[in-house]
Amino acid sequence: MKTPRAIWAVVPVKQTADAKQRLAGVLDRSWRRELALAMFADVLDAVAAASELSGIIVSTLDEAAARIAARYGARVFIEAAGEGHTAAVMAAARRLAQEGSAMLTVPADIPLVQADDICQIIGAWEMSEDSPAFCIVPARDECGSNAVLCAPADAVPLSFGDDSFLPHVRAAQACGITPMVLRVPRIALDIDTPADLDRLMANPAPTRTHALLEQWRDADKLAAAPHASAD
Repeated sequence: MKTPRAIWAVVPVKQTADAKQRLAGVLDRSWRRELALAMFADVLDAVAAASELSGIIVSTLDEAAARIAARYGARVFIEAAGEGHTAAVMAAARRLAQEGSAMLTVPADIPLVQADDICQIIGAWEMSEDSPAFCIVPARDECGSNAVLCAPADAVPLSFGDDSFLPHVRAAQACGITPMVLRVPRIALDIDTPADLDRLMANPAPTRTHALLEQWRDADKLAAAPHASAD
């Protein structure tokens, strides 16, 4: 029988003053920062409501993100937080592995995620007999990695980027682990481009992010530049 482990969510957050630069043609810098913080809060809503998680680590140097994290009782972790997504997550993974914990890492820009989605990933791991274990949810384009569960937390060396999904699958295999691939639509949609905003608005949800975008659309803020095709 699989030995139970504490599972911590790890959410890395960049400096929000420089967030979402690929949206610069649609939103100015202050609006992009506001959007990033709204999406981050939506993600924390989901992970905080997932009872299977033991806690939340937010890796960030951003003061506004740290204040939001504190409202959810999250541990704010600054080690390697300014060195990029991969370094931030792996620093947290090493710390959690020392504690004998598992890690579920998700990005801060998947505002549709719900607690049920988090529980689906954890449930898949709990149903497996694998130890160590690795679960991954690819991005909508099957290129990025939008959720990764490692048990123990440092079971697989992670390296995030636009084309990280298949390299992560291969990294798990190289570690002698059979990866579990889950496709979870609400996790799969991360928001980086105007087309992603269109997809998000086509999927109404009671989130801070939707409320903010509706407010901006009513004020014609989103009409300032043409959106890319939502294909």
